[in-house]
Amino acid sequence: MSVAELIGFLLLAGAAAYAQTLTGFAFGLITMGGVGLTGLLSLPDAAMIVSVLTMVNATQMLLKGWRDVAWREFIFVMAASIPMLFVGYWLLGWLAGARADLLRLILGLVIIVSSLQLARKPEPLARRSGDGSFLFFGAIAGLMGGMFSTAGPPLVYHLYRQPMPLVKIRETLVTVFALNAVFRIGLVVFSGDLPSGSNLTGLLAIPAVMGATYAARRWPPPVSPATMRRIVFALLFLSGVSLGAPAVIHLLEASS
Repeated sequence: MSVAELIGFLLLAGAAAYAQTLTGFAFGLITMGGVGLTGLLSLPDAAMIVSVLTMVNATQMLLKGWRDVAWREFIFVMAASIPMLFVGYWLLGWLAGARADLLRLILGLVIIVSSLQLARKPEPLARRSGDGSFLFFGAIAGLMGGMFSTAGPPLVYHLYRQPMPLVKIRETLVTVFALNAVFRIGLVVFSGDLPSGSNLTGLLAIPAVMGATYAARRWPPPVSPATMRRIVFALLFLSGVSLGAPAVIHLLEASS
């Protein structure tokens, strides 16, 4: 990456970390959507760097919040998430070559659907969902995490419906994201698909992520959580449309 591209990536990662610290989600979606729009990195390389940055953000948040994790729900989610993460990673490699437009279209659709889902305020359930539901949503999270390092939206929606304190939901989500990131990084290293040296400069975003995480906890914005959700929704929806529309046009041109 050039100096200008690196600065742009640092700002993007910092904004994503700030949003995730306040809401418990959106780091991977914002970062991957921004990368897909700007072309700063290839999507596989970006997903690897996002995994590292997600782990940094999560570790910083969990230094004080690990006691609030809902461990039973966490275990069921991870039991299904880890195997599907491998499937998602394989799909990413299969699509990343000659099917780059299809990959961008899938990412755009994931971001659009996720933004629409997250725009709704989940209605809390009167009783906790069954263990099988955590396996199901954990599997979807693992598939999305393996492909784009964005394991959040379906799992976020499911957990926010549970009759649990918000702090417990947030810390459980962050722990899931952290462990998914660890497994994904290990998979990349094991398969030898590490980004090139120039793209690894994206890891310089680690201080930006740490600074944004601290700033969000120390100086939250003077807006309500609902307003913050709407802002994140608008950004995600527009980035998903902007990312998916050109891919559709290219695919139609190629088939004609």
